[in-house]
Amino acid sequence: MEWSDHKMRCRWANPQNPRYIHYHDTEWGIPLYDDQKLFELLILECFQAGLSWECVLNKREAFRRAFDGFDPDLICAYGEEKLQSLLKDPGIIRNRRKIRAAVDNARVFRSIQTEWGSFSDYLWHWTQGEVIREVGQTRSPLSDAVSRDLKQRGMTFVGTTILYAYLQAAGVISSHEPGCFLAEAENREQRGPHV
Repeated sequence: MEWSDHKMRCRWANPQNPRYIHYHDTEWGIPLYDDQKLFELLILECFQAGLSWECVLNKREAFRRAFDGFDPDLICAYGEEKLQSLLKDPGIIRNRRKIRAAVDNARVFRSIQTEWGSFSDYLWHWTQGEVIREVGQTRSPLSDAVSRDLKQRGMTFVGTTILYAYLQAAGVISSHEPGCFLAEAENREQRGPHV
């Protein structure tokens, strides 16, 4: 694939979509510890179910507006009137079950924050704070375990494939493909400056 800036990227990054390129280059796979950003990403990943990430990413600003900046406290308080207005919002994915899941998942997210001190602490405890490097998978024992735990806590739209994509996006799993300039940068970093 030919990139205008001559940097090689993962095959999934669409060279015709600047928003997607920016996401690949500056967000995807970078370890994330901020609860607000982790929550936004979790909700967006849930909306991705059955769709492409590019579709969701293209609607991200509309989602931010519609879901009050992804403030979990505000979303926890959504009533039926707000849910109905979301179902009529043409800027977002208007799936009744996913919208309801966003509210229910916000409540579980807040309960995890209360239990663990932060959602970040909960998420990163699964790997003892380490980034896992693996490429070419859509699920793993890690995503199976996190998915199972979140479902037991009451979250929905958090199957193992969605959770694997979430863990990749949040940088818990580093999956930049061989040849991608970011994978090459990771490899140089791991080898150290004198290799």
